[in-house]
Amino acid sequence: MTLDEYNAVCKGLTGTTHVVQWGSSHVWKVGGKIFAISDLGTGPNKAEPGADGAIAVAFKCGDMSYRLLTELPGIIPAPYLARAKWVRVEPDAEFSDEDRTSYITEAHRIISAKLTKKLQAELGLIQAKD
Repeated sequence: MTLDEYNAVCKGLTGTTHVVQWGSSHVWKVGGKIFAISDLGTGPNKAEPGADGAIAVAFKCGDMSYRLLTELPGIIPAPYLARAKWVRVEPDAEFSDEDRTSYITEAHRIISAKLTKKLQAELGLIQAKD
């Protein structure tokens, strides 16, 4: 997944906002809460993008997904975020773009569900009650 593909997936989800922070990381949020982070591979201690322009992507996941994904090659507990069940999919991981998209979408759902009902309604995530 390239940066453009990653940003298109995240942008297509309801109620999202985008910022570039921590240097060159593209951070996507819903209701002010982060659900996915990209790493362009610039600077020391960061993975290099894959030959095809693939980037590393970190996202929130559920308990079972966290256990299963971290068993796969190229997927590690996300630095600084592992205690909250985040994983980092390296650029060269044998993990399809469709799977990355599915997990990013699920991360959005997990984080959205933790927002107040009022904020969910304001963001168009649920129907507001009259």
